[in-house]
Amino acid sequence: MKSYLKLNNEVLNQYSRTGKLDLVKDKEATRRYFLEHVNVKLRYFIDTEEKIRYLVDEGYYEKEFLQKYRPEFIERLYEKAYEYEFRFPSFMSASKFYESYAMKSRDGEEILEKYEDRIVIIALYLAQGDEHLAERAVEAMMSAYQPATPTALNSGKMARGELVSCFKLTMDDSMNSISQSIGYCLELSRLGGGVGVNVTDLRPLGDPIKGILNRASGVMPVAKLLENSFSYSNQLGQRNGSGVIYLNVFHADIENFISAKKPNADDKIRLATLSTGIIVPNIFFELMKRDKDIVLFSPYDIYKEYGKRMSEISMSEMYYELLDNPNIRKIKRINARKLYTEIKKAQFESGYPFEVFDDHVNEKHALRNLGRVKMSNLCTEILQVQETSVIHDYGTEHEYGMDVSCNLGSIDIHNATKADSFEQLIDTSMRLLTNVSTMTDIRNVPSITKANRLMHSVGLGVMNLHGHLTSQGLAYGSKESVLFIDAFMEALNYYSLLSSMQIAKERKQTFYGFPQSDYANGSYFDTYIAKTAESLPEEVAAALGNVPVITAEMWAELKEQVMTHGLFNAYRLAIAPTGSISYIRNSTASIAPCTEKVEIRDYADSRTIYPMPFLTNENISLYKEAYEIDQFRMVDLYAAAQRHIDQGISMTLYVTDQWTTEQLARLYIYAWMKGIKTVYYVRQRLQTIEECVSCSI
Repeated sequence: MKSYLKLNNEVLNQYSRTGKLDLVKDKEATRRYFLEHVNVKLRYFIDTEEKIRYLVDEGYYEKEFLQKYRPEFIERLYEKAYEYEFRFPSFMSASKFYESYAMKSRDGEEILEKYEDRIVIIALYLAQGDEHLAERAVEAMMSAYQPATPTALNSGKMARGELVSCFKLTMDDSMNSISQSIGYCLELSRLGGGVGVNVTDLRPLGDPIKGILNRASGVMPVAKLLENSFSYSNQLGQRNGSGVIYLNVFHADIENFISAKKPNADDKIRLATLSTGIIVPNIFFELMKRDKDIVLFSPYDIYKEYGKRMSEISMSEMYYELLDNPNIRKIKRINARKLYTEIKKAQFESGYPFEVFDDHVNEKHALRNLGRVKMSNLCTEILQVQETSVIHDYGTEHEYGMDVSCNLGSIDIHNATKADSFEQLIDTSMRLLTNVSTMTDIRNVPSITKANRLMHSVGLGVMNLHGHLTSQGLAYGSKESVLFIDAFMEALNYYSLLSSMQIAKERKQTFYGFPQSDYANGSYFDTYIAKTAESLPEEVAAALGNVPVITAEMWAELKEQVMTHGLFNAYRLAIAPTGSISYIRNSTASIAPCTEKVEIRDYADSRTIYPMPFLTNENISLYKEAYEIDQFRMVDLYAAAQRHIDQGISMTLYVTDQWTTEQLARLYIYAWMKGIKTVYYVRQRLQTIEECVSCSI
């Protein structure tokens, strides 16, 4: 075993005997890693000019984006980055960066970038010639802003993937649309993307085709085709393709869909690698509360009768009308509680399906007049309006709708509270993400290109909540932690809106459909303006640090500005799971509680020990693990954050094998009652759920 790995593993040596962690060993391991690995393999250059020239001439960097800047500015930007005297705070953060993110020679023998070099290249690439923005980008990334993995990994490189790795597609009920969507999935998976597909509009098993009954094969064969597509298109064998399909709970194929992830499912419907999610309207919970049956429908009938797809209607609003309409077949009745129990059983066994609470998503949607949010993505945080494309026969021009590219980045909460200007940090982050959106051009998927061009949507999120709370002596799930995240996310919401307004003002352009939004008529802001000022507890105010508390007067002023100048970004906020990027920043993931105080990661021939940020032998009792935390209190915390987020949060629930399906159902219902929009995995202690592939390396 290499000496730095041995030192890293020695963190736990004394724990079993004394209950104390030898945390100094992790710092020693980091130093040793640089001496024995990084410094040995690092290619050294005389100066910045030589470095840039070599990396361009050898085909490692694109030269076009560098030519947009003066050489003296590039030199100064490198100096600025190195002035921070950055040091990796843990062995995990250092090894994650140098193994997965830093540029290496084609034979893998030389390291061509330090951390500061990667930061500068990302800044130069995303700023697109704007020297002021590039300078601010370095400041933001060296302090608190972290681009998503594909952006951090691919920016500026000649041989690269896309800047985003997450997409959403709609599928229509036609062979043309099915085949086209599968082709899009192959293409997006090849580019390194995880793809969400809405299959709600497909007719169920046994439905008529051309008037002949019992001809339709239903949703599951299409699901199998999608699963095989992702398995085939696997990014040159470096990692598997990944996807998720979503189905409305009132669809006639819902029972087979729910069973598809069970280990003992029939091979005809068994989905081994494809993720599943269900769309659950409020009417389902109301019927379940009354212990009533639900009726399952065919999207084919709905479209024939109303000219609308099943994904385009509110089932809560139309359910009883569908029951009363003699032209709508009532394909099957099933007790709502019985069905939900089966869903909970499936989640216990596999972690699936994810759940999207349809009415929470669409009723609290500032763009509801533009269309419906039909589904989510592979990690359940992206919730954006989509328009279904109509794919005609060969020779007829297609009618492309709008699909989704997940343009993500995250703020380190701990470092954000120390920022000299929280407003500037958020503005810089929004501008960098906006450029990711405008620079992303998936030409082989026109519906995604169209949406990026019209909507400029981004998903700015956060990470390191549990780490920051611990550093401040606050318990995760406590009343103080809820007050903190409520105030922090309100500030993030406010300044992201302010930034989007300023971009719209500068560019004299708003997102498509802004005049029909709740932003344009001002109603979005009314709740904030009507709030009463309340002083925060001293410990919460201290934890906020330099993050301003947003007043009703500030919201009123912003309302007028937005109504006058508009917004550039249709969507702004979404909290992703932040898998590998959390390791780089030595952060806890997302706003989730840590699953282990000391994380143990097993690789092929080694083991890495990762103590949580700010962990000491003195505060170790404060660092409660996810399975020890009251899940209802965790939901309260997520609900406080969700109030300020225009999209969603990737929220995983943590249960033990002592839980019952009834307890799990009660937790989900509580989450629904608290206004949560989506629920990601259900994780059991001792059960390993695979990480979202599109968010990991």
